[in-house]
Amino acid sequence: METLDLKAINKEFINQSPVKVIENMLGRIGSAKIALASSLSIEDQVLTDMLLKIDPKARIFFIDTGRHFQKTYDLMQETMNRYGFHYEVYAPESEDLEALIAEHGPNLFYESVELRKKCCDARKVKPLQRVLKTVEAWICGLRREQSLTRDEIDPLEWDGNYSIYKVNPIALWNEEQVWDYIRKENVPYSNLYQSGFRSIGCEPCTRVVKPGEDVRSGRWWWESPDKKECGLHPVKR
Repeated sequence: METLDLKAINKEFINQSPVKVIENMLGRIGSAKIALASSLSIEDQVLTDMLLKIDPKARIFFIDTGRHFQKTYDLMQETMNRYGFHYEVYAPESEDLEALIAEHGPNLFYESVELRKKCCDARKVKPLQRVLKTVEAWICGLRREQSLTRDEIDPLEWDGNYSIYKVNPIALWNEEQVWDYIRKENVPYSNLYQSGFRSIGCEPCTRVVKPGEDVRSGRWWWESPDKKECGLHPVKR
């Protein structure tokens, strides 16, 4: 894998559009060795649109935790039909879920941060580890504005957890810029957003965001803000 100068590249990326960032990284790493992680969020839908317009055969993967909203699956089907592609789908190992639920019950995530993270580990992190073994970089829809745990991210980072590069093309975008792109390009998105959701994950761990709250406040709302990550994107602090 080519060693990239993160400081120099981020200085360059600060003044480039997300599309140019994606094109640059595809050119450096190659389509076969870079993949977009999609949760069907508005951010990931924007990146899906950008990426597939650049390369219709680009790799996009979805982690099926088994606890998503039905509307998320509906959007997944709509997006596949719209763009004429297929997601790579990764799911938890059955033995991991069987042991976890048998010992702690189906709603263990409400009991403690430790148990919630065990659930996220089985349903999200381990499937992610499988797919990231096949790439040299992954593209994510993270934005600095989303939460306290993300306010220092750069367009290009070294992901020490998986020893690969992480590309955040819209790291510097605000939420209105995301919506502007969706409206302009007619990108499909979940109608859950019209009901007050602003960050959508597994159904039992997601609620409507109240006025004045940050984007991620509807995720694991019973926990303190500095702990609100599932393990896919560990806090850098």
